[in-house]
Amino acid sequence: QVQLVESGGGLVQPGGSLRLSCAASGSIGRINAMGWYRQAPGKERELVAFITYGGRTNLADSVKGRFTISRDNAKNTVYLQMNNLKPEDTAVYYCNIGDYTGSYYDPYDYWGQGTQVTVSS
Repeated sequence: QVQLVESGGGLVQPGGSLRLSCAASGSIGRINAMGWYRQAPGKERELVAFITYGGRTNLADSVKGRFTISRDNAKNTVYLQMNNLKPEDTAVYYCNIGDYTGSYYDPYDYWGQGTQVTVSS
């Protein structure tokens, strides 16, 4: 059993910043890759960013230059630093663990409860 607990969401004005955290626990061993997804109302869940155990990162084009993903392997924790937030970043953000195949991120079916990010003036 794997538990993922996200934190750090909230309400922020356009141009503001937030830092999300997600701690993984349970029977997981070494986590190959960790990712952040988001889902806005009426839209499908989308991959925002992922990071491998070795620190290789990939970010969606819509957040490049504004978001940074990092992780602490000793704590099984992944972070998402979000700067210059825009209203279109408003969504529920979910943490995930998975594999990196060398070409793409392959998520496991483990999800946290999500954390709401609202960008509004």
